[in-house]
Formats: sequence, structure tokens, C-alpha cells
Amino acid sequence: MAFIRRRRLERELYSKERFSLLLLNLEEYYFEQHRANHIINKDCKDERKFRGSLKICSKSIIFEPDDNIQPIIKIPLRDCTSIKAPEDNEANNPFTRNTSGAISVVCSQVFLIKERNVIAPYKTVRGRTEHLFQLDVVWNVGDVVQTLHQLYRASCLDKMGDQAAMITAILQSRLARTSFDKNRFQSISETLHMECKAEMVTPLVTNPGHVCVTDANLYFQPLNGYPKPVVQITLQNVRRIYKRRHGLMPLGLEVFCTENDLCSDIYLKFYNYQDRDEVYFLIATYIENHIAEHTAESYMLQWQRGHISNYQYLLHLNNLADRSCNDLSQYPVFPWIIADYSSSVLDLTKPETFRDLSKPVGALNKERLDRLVTRYQEMPDPKFMYGSHYSSPGYVLFYLVRVAPEYMLCLQNGKFDHADRMFNSIAETWKNCLDGATDFKELIPEFYENDSSFLVNSLKLDLGKRQGGKMVEDVELPPWASGPDDFLQKSQEALESPYVSEHLHEWIDIIFGYKQKGSEAIAAHNVFHPLTYEGGVDLNSIMDPNEKVALLTQILEFGQTPKQLFTTPHPQRIMPKLKSLSRTSSHSISIAESPVSPNEESFEDLTEESITLAWNNIAKLKLDKQYKIHKEAITGIAVTCNGSSVFTTSQDSTLKMFSKDSKTIQRSVSFSNMALSSCLILPGDTTVISSSWDNHIYFYSIAFGRQQDVLMGHDDAVSKICWRDERLFSASWDSTVKVWRCVPGETLSNKKHHFELLAELEHDVSVNTIDLNAANTILASGTKEGTISVWDISTATVLHQLPCHSGTVFHAAFSPDSRHLLSTGEDCCFKVIDVQTGMLISSVTAEEPQRCFKWDGNTILSGSQSGELLIWDLLGGKVTERIKGHTGAVTSMWMNEQCNSVITGGEDKQIMFWKLQY
Repeated sequence: MAFIRRRRLERELYSKERFSLLLLNLEEYYFEQHRANHIINKDCKDERKFRGSLKICSKSIIFEPDDNIQPIIKIPLRDCTSIKAPEDNEANNPFTRNTSGAISVVCSQVFLIKERNVIAPYKTVRGRTEHLFQLDVVWNVGDVVQTLHQLYRASCLDKMGDQAAMITAILQSRLARTSFDKNRFQSISETLHMECKAEMVTPLVTNPGHVCVTDANLYFQPLNGYPKPVVQITLQNVRRIYKRRHGLMPLGLEVFCTENDLCSDIYLKFYNYQDRDEVYFLIATYIENHIAEHTAESYMLQWQRGHISNYQYLLHLNNLADRSCNDLSQYPVFPWIIADYSSSVLDLTKPETFRDLSKPVGALNKERLDRLVTRYQEMPDPKFMYGSHYSSPGYVLFYLVRVAPEYMLCLQNGKFDHADRMFNSIAETWKNCLDGATDFKELIPEFYENDSSFLVNSLKLDLGKRQGGKMVEDVELPPWASGPDDFLQKSQEALESPYVSEHLHEWIDIIFGYKQKGSEAIAAHNVFHPLTYEGGVDLNSIMDPNEKVALLTQILEFGQTPKQLFTTPHPQRIMPKLKSLSRTSSHSISIAESPVSPNEESFEDLTEESITLAWNNIAKLKLDKQYKIHKEAITGIAVTCNGSSVFTTSQDSTLKMFSKDSKTIQRSVSFSNMALSSCLILPGDTTVISSSWDNHIYFYSIAFGRQQDVLMGHDDAVSKICWRDERLFSASWDSTVKVWRCVPGETLSNKKHHFELLAELEHDVSVNTIDLNAANTILASGTKEGTISVWDISTATVLHQLPCHSGTVFHAAFSPDSRHLLSTGEDCCFKVIDVQTGMLISSVTAEEPQRCFKWDGNTILSGSQSGELLIWDLLGGKVTERIKGHTGAVTSMWMNEQCNSVITGGEDKQIMFWKLQY
């Protein structure tokens, strides 16, 4: 995990320096340091002098000896009884200023840290002790003593809010007296865009300083020069930037120079949202032409289609939901996946191996849940079901104590937790999450990473002795894991298993989705303390500083619920050729089993392989022939099964039959003087159906060369027709889509078709386009006002209705697997809808309207308003190829079943034949 890698890197970079910000208390600042000698027993025979650095912090004085054997000394300011220079003549005033070279600090308590450079619980020395610090620079003494007096007075205030206010005033005064050192610019030619005050955020602690943005770099200069004088981020390297809420306030900004790493390159907290937003704008403006912005919906589409793993998707969702490894109160949360920690072999084909992902941890044990529900029902408002959260700083460090012991010591005032409450065993921890009265924690990303060091006590830490005398060492693993690396490997396999892929959306609904809040959360037994939710408290409305500090401390320690990303049910992952692994199944199903026979599978695989090959090479589409066959724009294209004859309709009111072999028009038919809008060929290649603006649908017999029948089915222009299973579907500007059963007439007699109206799907406005899914069970319609409707054909009821476009919907089509619906409109946008949930999961904006398209679920071939053919990477949201085509808008497109042959029609009255040339 990135957190572990960063800790390792920090240890390598700063291995010679034992001091870190983690030696400070929570919400404490490190102001300055001075080289000094620590003198013990001055003027005595056993006088000793230790060389080191004196650190002035907002709540303590810290001395770090150069000799690693000697402990770091931490003196809390609140425990000081005297701070002065020993040669001061005003003996009656223990807190007075002096300009001698030494400072005497008398205190009632001191902490000794990292003695012999060993990470261990702090040693507390109680009783009166005097410490003499002799500064190298004598004239600094007066200022240091004055600062210590100010900070001492702050630490002695009774109320935490008053303390925080006074320390903040001292900090802001220091920041106001300094500015960013422009000599730190990488180049003298850099142009300054803005400078402001901010704090760099790291887990548990923050570091104040100055932010500077130029035309080439983002800089942060710590006020104290720690851990280095300047942090520099080259804007050209920035890949992602996110606004964050920090401490319940919208003041955070996190900058990433990587695509997938969860740990950022810098996390800043500003003192007002205006500064945060301006820095965000400057960086975002610089990178907007280089980086495509990803939304939760765009990642969802990639995940659904198998382009990113379950692990990667969860990382992205955590990131978008304000979870950061720099903020332990909002650390990335991952689910418990495995429920079997006792078997010798982990069987990922058995549903009972897995945790029920449809429930929060607190609801997995029914007996415990019943008790919690009873308490919840009896509780006065505001009600909450769980007294602790599933993610908090304490839980994160519970898992990571072996690789991040200093963080645990910082969080728990220099102590490790009791040995029996440590992370001792995977199985014990899981059992406690199931049975414990107050334990509902989920996991962290490290359980699905490749670094197993958090499971091993490689630092040889003394973590205590358990009841029974056993020392806390490595984490005890389940029998099915041969070692820490094998445990992580099997955990990764479980996370990416078919069962989890099939059910992960249920857990997402609980943590990031529509079951996170409101009535759905109550029904799902997923209700936490109101203060943990975004918007649960407005800190700006709380005027009492003490109440505000207490509230903020409570929330930061308790943990926070992720930002809600989805408000409708999350779509399921597409699982091709895999049978469902249901928890209620009475038998296990092998992953290798297929729902089709071997022969069928081979044929299907061969067909899919050729289609995949064609779409992978769609950019190699080349113009073969072109013919001008109409007098107005072409509106429809249909091709016979053998590919020899092409039928086209046009706004010139004609249906034409073009022979590919002879390259001539063999038929030209006009049913009325009104434009024709679309055409199709019935199975058997005997009849062509055309829709017309004269409200009629015409049946034309190819064999007999004459109009065979006419359906007067609408009160306004018929815009689009489809045919499936002896049923005709017609869309019209009269605001309806009608479903007809058509019994063909006997072609050798004069009998007409028999038309029976099966259903009428009513819309509010004109319908411009329709499409059917592969199973002929769902119909999608698009209107002239931009609405997309998804209908259940069997019941003639609308399943979903979304205002997708502003303006006319030109075209809509299901993906080959019918899981998604793509539409394009007058507003120049492509929109993708998840058919199951009705969620709009992707939106891509083009430079101009795209009039028609074909797609395979990932790649789009579209015809543009200007006449070009464009190839789109839908998941990346960008055009990958432009192919010169018509001289006017591409108005119609046909593609053969193998996807290697395309015919387009345009406003330029031409049809163009395209072929893939591998």
C-alpha cells in the first residue's frame, strides 16, 4: 500500500533524524528549532552536556540529542513551573525575559522518547526536574523565551477552545510576518500567480507554511523548514487534483502526480475556501488540456465492462469520496470479503466462503443486530444504530501498528493499546467484528495489496504480553494461508473472484451509495451517529470555540462516513458466461462451467473473436466506393442478407434499391410526396418497410416490385421503425411509440397484412428515435426535447425516464450485451445509461453534434454533423481517430454482423461503402 511505501521512504530519507511531527500532540504545531546544548547538573562534578536541537512547539518543548543513545526529551508546557534564564536578577518572577545564552526550564513531568533509538511507549518521569538549554546563537534567547511565555499562557487556559484560539493567533502572526522565499523558484523566469497561507496535511499532524503557485510549479514552504525547506510539485507532472473536506470544512486540496496511487504528492489545508478554490483553479486550468477528468460514473463504466479490477474501482471510489491516506479520520475503506478463517483450504467457488456484501458489518450477526435495533427504536432523536464507526484513526492504526508504531503512539499519548486488544489474529478480529458489542470495523486497502509487512513485527516492537504470557508478535493467519504473502495473494483472489464481482455493487450501495443515508439506510440497518455524515454539522454556525473544538475532536477521533457518490442503486458488474454464485444456492458451481454446450461455445467464441478483432481495428476503416443516388438527405439504410442489394430512404420521398454488383440503381419507388424517415428489410429478404412523414408505414414487395400494404398507424410523421419477432415498433412525432403484431399476407394472393395494435407507449413530446435490446424485452425511446425513456415491452410500462439531452435525441442504441444504452443528441453529448438501474453513468461532449453511431459497448463509430466519421474511446472520453467522409452531416449508418463493413448516408445525398483493411 502507498501508505506503507511512503513510511519506508520517509525512514530512508530522514533516517538520521529521530524527531518527527508525530512526537507532537494532536492539533499541535512545530514552530522553530535552535541548535543548543542540553546541560545536566551544571557546575557539579558530574555535569554533562548533550549536543542537539531544541524544538519550540505550540504545546511542548522538545530536545533531540545528536547522540541516538540518549532519549528525546519532551516537556509539556502545561507542566512547566518556571521558564527563565538562570542569571536573571528578578528572582521573584519565574516567567521573565533574559538575554543570556541559556534557558532554564523547570517542570513537574517530562517524557523520554526513543531511548537508544528504539520505538517504544514513552517513559514518563514525574517530579520536579530542571533542564538547562544553552543556545548557540545568544541573541535568539530573548525571542525564544518570549515565545515560550506566550505558549505557556495558552497551555494554561482552562478551556480547549480558548487554548486553540490563542495558539492560532500566535501562528497567524508568525505567518503574517513571513512570506514565501522567491529565491526558491526553480527558474528566474517563473511568473508568480498567487501566494497564500496554508498547512501541509500528513496523517495525524499538519505543518503550517506558505503556498506559492507559478506558471510552472506549485510550492509549499514550511514555516519551520521541516522536513525540507521547500516542497515543489511540477505542474506538468500533475495528473489529478481534488478538493477535499478536512475537519468537516471544505478547505482541503490534494494533488497527485500519479494515475492510480492512493497517496498524493501533497495535501494542503487552507485557512479559507477562497484561497483553496483559487489554487485549484490555477492548477486545474494548467492541466485541463492534458488530463481527462474522471467521475464516479466513468469509473463505474470501466469497472462494469472489466477494464479495471474490483480493487482499482474501490480505490477510485474512495478517492472520489474524500478518503485519503493523509487523513486517518477519512482513510480508504475496503470490505471484509472472506468469512472463512478456519478451513485449511480456501474454496472461492463456495458462496458460504464469502461475507454477505449486502449488509453492513453490524448487521451480519442477527442476534447482535436484534439488540441494536431494539436500542435504536427506544433511543430519542437523533437516533443511530451503531456507537462506533466502521473506519476511524484508531481502527486504521490497529491494523498498521507494526509498520506505523509512531502513529499509534501519537494517537494514544505515547502508549500502545493493551496487548489483548491489539491486532493479534485475523480470525479473532473477524469474530470480534461479528460478535463484539461495539466493533463494526471494515478493512483497509493494505489487505488487498502486495506488501505484507503490516502483518509482521519486523521492527521487533515490544507490543506487550497477552493474558497467558504470550508476547504480541506477528499476526496469526488463518490455516489456509501458508504465510503473510500467501494470505494477501488469496485475499486478492477473493476480492477479484466471480462471487465478489457479482455482489460488490451491494456493498458500494451501503458505503458510497443510496443506502448510506435516509430511509434506505434505516431499512439496511446502516445508521451511524449524525455527526459522522457530510453536512451533519455546520461548524461555522457554532460560535462557542470550546464547543467547536470539542465537536471537531470527537468527529476526527470517531471517524467520518464517505461522501455519498450515488443516490440510486449501483449497477451490477457484467459477468459474461458465468453462472450466478448465489449465497442461497444449495450447491457450488464451478467457475469453469459454461451455460452453453462446447460446440455452441466454440462457435460463439469464434464469432465474438472476429467482432472483437474488427472493433480493435475500427480505425483502419477505409472508403471503398461512394455513389450519389438521391436528391435529398439519406434517412435510412437496409441491406439484404447476402449483401448484394442496398435499400435507402431519403427526404426526397423515394425508396431506392442499389445493386452493389452492377453499381446501379435497380428500383426507385415513391409512396407519397412526403419524406421517408427510415427503412428495414423483413426476414427472408422479401419485403422492405419504410416509414414516412405522411404518418404512414409502407410495405414494399421486393419480389413483385410493388407496394404490398400500408399501415396508417399515427397522427403525425413516423420517425423510426424496428421489427422483431413478427412485431413492428413505430415511433412518431405524435408522441407515441406503437407496438403492432403483423401477420404477413400471402404473397401469391391479394391478401394484405393483418395489423393488431398490442401496445401504445405514450410520451409527452415527439419521439425521434427508438431501439430494442437483443432479447426484444426492453425498448428505448428518445424525444425531441432530450428525454430518454426505457420501457418494459411486456407490460408497456416505463422503467426509467431521464432528461439526458438538451434538444433532440438523434440516435439511441443498446450495447451488444444490452446492459447499457448510448444516446447522442443536438447538445453534442454522448450519454450512457445503465439499463438495470436507470443511472446515467457517463457523459462525453463532442465538438459538434453526432447524428448516428454504432458501438460495441466500449468503442463508438459515429457520424458527425460535418460529415466526418469519428472513432471514440468511450471509457477514456476522447476521439482516437477522425476519418474524412461526407461533405454534409452523416445522417444514417449501417454495419454488418461481423462489424467489418459499414455503409453511411449523408446530407450530401451520397451513400459511402467502407471496409476494414487489416
